[in-house]
Amino acid sequence: MTSDAPAAPKRRFKLSMSTREALVFYLLISPWIFGFLAFQLGPLLASLGFSFTDYDVVHKPAFLGAENYRTMLFDDKLFWQSLKVTFTYAVMALPLGIAFALFLAVLLNQKIPAMAFFRTVFYMPSVIAGVAVSLLWLWLFNPNLGLINHVLRSVFGIQGPNWLLNKTTVIPSYVIMSLWGVGASVIIYLAALQSVPTELYEAASLDGAGATRRFRHVTLPMISPVILFTFITGMIGALQVFTQAYVMSDRGRGGPNYASLFYGLYLFQNAFRYYKLGYASALAWVLFLIILGLTLLTFKISSDRVFYQSGGRG
Repeated sequence: MTSDAPAAPKRRFKLSMSTREALVFYLLISPWIFGFLAFQLGPLLASLGFSFTDYDVVHKPAFLGAENYRTMLFDDKLFWQSLKVTFTYAVMALPLGIAFALFLAVLLNQKIPAMAFFRTVFYMPSVIAGVAVSLLWLWLFNPNLGLINHVLRSVFGIQGPNWLLNKTTVIPSYVIMSLWGVGASVIIYLAALQSVPTELYEAASLDGAGATRRFRHVTLPMISPVILFTFITGMIGALQVFTQAYVMSDRGRGGPNYASLFYGLYLFQNAFRYYKLGYASALAWVLFLIILGLTLLTFKISSDRVFYQSGGRG
């Protein structure tokens, strides 16, 4: 005997709107996730593993434990020399670059005709590739044919030095060259200066503050978050100098007498000239820890010196 009762309708599985939005979101960013895992996080973790091995690409990695780090700290004089060169450069170039960029930003913040043209002119050098800039400055620093020594001879009657082959002048040469790319920082400072409320300047003027005091007590505190940002990014960049040293030093060796052996250049030499990939990975992780420590220290020191328009401090 068959039943005439209708069959129960099939229940359809429906996703909520938030779940569907999440699935679409992850689907759209999946290329980035794949690229991050395959080309960033993967190599990062691999380099950490290689830093504890003796690896030369051709043979299988041989586990050494912490031997690479011990050799680096206690036996490798060039490691300490590269740190010295890099920190000397950073201490000279970083404050000079910030001060120069802020000075240009103040000048470019004036209301005069053709200001957009001047802003473009000062920004354009920062978009030129590093190798091209290095070759340009290699010619400028040439002791015989370079423009800098030509000006010193013609205008001041001074015989210029052999900039890149003199231990005394090689690091100052790179510092001078670093000012070429301050255009990006100038744009950032310019935006910060234009965001300072005009009421603060008016109140300071009513209190009798001159231009210098207004800049010191109004402008600098209001743009201090931007100064902190450019300081940290500039510090990270200064500690990773490579292209200039590789192109401008003698065949990328960091001469004369290792006076321009930047840390990034020394890391490159170990990895791709001597094929000591394990040791180079250890160098890379030490640099990472140095940058991380200095960044955290900077945030700690600046916590009561950075002011935000919301009224709080960093």
